[in-house]
Amino acid sequence: MRTVGIYRVPVFQNPPGFHGSEASGGRMIFFAFLVTLVACNAPPVPLDDIVIEKTFTPERCDRAVKSGDFVRYHYNGMFPDGKKFDSSYDRGTTYNVFVGRKQLIAGMDKALVGMCVNERRLVKIPPQLAYGKDGYGDIIPPESILHFDVLLLDVWNADDKAQIQTYHKPEKCGRIVQVSDYVRYHYNGTLLDGTLFDSSHTRMRTYDTYVGIGWLIAGMDQGLLGMCVGERRIITMPPSLGYGEHGDGSDIPPQASLVFDVVLLDLHNPKDEIAVEVQSLPDSCTRKSVEGDFMRYHYNGTLLDGTFFDSSYSRNRTYDTYIGKGYVIAGMDQGLLGVCVRERRRITIPPHLAYGEEGTGIPGSAVLVFDVHIIDFHNPSDKVEITSVKPEKCSYTTKRGDFIKYHYNATLMDGTYIDSSHSYGKTYDVVLGAGQVIPGMEQGLLEMCVGEKRTLVVPPHLGYGERGVDGEVPGSAVLVFDIELVNVEEGLPDGYMFVWNDDVSPDLFSEMDRNKDLEVDTTEFSDYILRQVNDGKGRLAPGFDPHRIIENMYSNQDRNKDGRITADEFKLKADEASTHDEL
Repeated sequence: MRTVGIYRVPVFQNPPGFHGSEASGGRMIFFAFLVTLVACNAPPVPLDDIVIEKTFTPERCDRAVKSGDFVRYHYNGMFPDGKKFDSSYDRGTTYNVFVGRKQLIAGMDKALVGMCVNERRLVKIPPQLAYGKDGYGDIIPPESILHFDVLLLDVWNADDKAQIQTYHKPEKCGRIVQVSDYVRYHYNGTLLDGTLFDSSHTRMRTYDTYVGIGWLIAGMDQGLLGMCVGERRIITMPPSLGYGEHGDGSDIPPQASLVFDVVLLDLHNPKDEIAVEVQSLPDSCTRKSVEGDFMRYHYNGTLLDGTFFDSSYSRNRTYDTYIGKGYVIAGMDQGLLGVCVRERRRITIPPHLAYGEEGTGIPGSAVLVFDVHIIDFHNPSDKVEITSVKPEKCSYTTKRGDFIKYHYNATLMDGTYIDSSHSYGKTYDVVLGAGQVIPGMEQGLLEMCVGEKRTLVVPPHLGYGERGVDGEVPGSAVLVFDIELVNVEEGLPDGYMFVWNDDVSPDLFSEMDRNKDLEVDTTEFSDYILRQVNDGKGRLAPGFDPHRIIENMYSNQDRNKDGRITADEFKLKADEASTHDEL
């Protein structure tokens, strides 16, 4: 409580020339002047107790100083006239002390109680609560009133533990940090007053470490336990769980409480295996992948906190590889075994089964999450798979050389449309064995009946191979064909392009040589063959251009290539030792 000194003011006679109210007015002005003069030169006001003026109060006060607490504060010590006698700022270090243990002058012990971190107080201490009648050497005279401008920076108690405040927790938390886990996290480290001393964000890389085995300060070891990936915490620790009495020798002062704002990005244990979460399965799965299969799949790759790092979708093409053979990271090799076509699964891979401590375009020691969609797979030993629905009656089945007409729908294994004969409004017509379709289709069309329906699954080595068809069929794609045989025209025996239906005329050369010049030209030859076909006496191989066939037949008979066939050159097919397109 402040007390006001009372000073006697002398009463003056009225000066000459002053009368009545004028004299009274003059006395009032002179009295006011004297009071002002006395006040400006008044000695310090005696105090009975400390006086506290709060010059700054923080918006938040999570904790107030109590007796027995340890505090760190800055101060300027002054006499009432403003003359400074001491300052922690001048020494470049805070004043660190326990409150209420008589380590301070009594007035300061009282003044610090109830203060909040970052609060600022102007404290006026009477001599009886300061250095009394003895003063302090040559610095503080006896009976001095002392003023202290105090800024509180830190407060803790010897009984304090690490304090954890979770301010964000993900909706899903499948796993929490346990002792011996390896974690990757970002943090901002501050003193209790908010002074930043370190940040992983400024280095643009996470802090990566084991938890609970002494690689961290004790408070951080405790504070990280139980966290989920994506969780954010504020971990406050006393110096006994931080850097103790000596600080870190650089940015962290001795006896400093520490505050870490932490976000956990990654978590695994060296004993972890891959984790597989099946997200969707096809209605039917006739085959599952095994080691040695070649697979085409799409994926999105993220870190455990959801950070994207790669995607096959962004490249608009599948990732194609053998599985179980070391062509991909070990965890993916394992995670792709036992899958079905069209299956979707999430594969979580610890770093020792991925890119390890160094990483490759991704952070070191990162857990990887792959959302995978299986498009197709096959094995190099695969043959064409045929599923058939036959008509009730079947008098003839297709063979090499037959000319057939069929409809088809073509898709990839995942159902992606490729092509359909129905879209052209007509059948697809080929000669079997003539190399007019892919090998897998050739095999699938053999021994079919008219009206029969088949589903063919064709591996790429019997389809369009590693290159595929640009813009239509992806490389290394397994193909699915739904086919229906509409018509078949029986072909000729293998190696023949023309056969006789009746016995061959013994005067065949003479019949062709219509002008009897003992030579057969191309017109005579072509006219004769076409006449035999029209009369039903002979057959050309179906499905080919008849004129091209006849040209080839004529060329084979014209041994010396002079454009004429003589009787010596003319031979029947049965007379030939080797295969020719001839009579």
